[in-house]
Amino acid sequence: MQRTSKTPSDSYTEQIQILNQSSINGFNRLFGGRLLSWIDVVAATAARRHSGKNVTTATIDNLQFLAPAYPNDTLVLTGKLTHVGRTSMEVCVKTYVEQLSGKRRLINTAYLVLVALDEKDMPTPVPGLSPITHEERIEWEAGERRRSLRKQRRKEEF
Repeated sequence: MQRTSKTPSDSYTEQIQILNQSSINGFNRLFGGRLLSWIDVVAATAARRHSGKNVTTATIDNLQFLAPAYPNDTLVLTGKLTHVGRTSMEVCVKTYVEQLSGKRRLINTAYLVLVALDEKDMPTPVPGLSPITHEERIEWEAGERRRSLRKQRRKEEF
């Protein structure tokens, strides 16, 4: 079976949230668990756009909280594929606080690995990924390193 190839921009996904009290913790900041839920939805959407299949989250490989968000902040979550294997897809989701001026401040970066599923919920091959820009090629190479680290951790049962 010949695999087609897509670009990272083919999977680009964006979600907007305005923070209200239901998303805020006891310290009057964005609740991390709520953000994680939104990140998972963005990653799944990007992976579905790339694969044309249903997907499941296999790993949250890296999640970095860089800065807080507060009530009434506008959050912008962006996601796109950075690396693919045979059935797996790595998605980078970045979260920004967008000021009323439109200026964005990065508050979170996350890398997730999702697996494409066939009609029997078994892993199924996905299209290849063709990085176009310099930034996309750097992300691909970093994805190769993250994939090697994930394999090493599994081998070591870490």
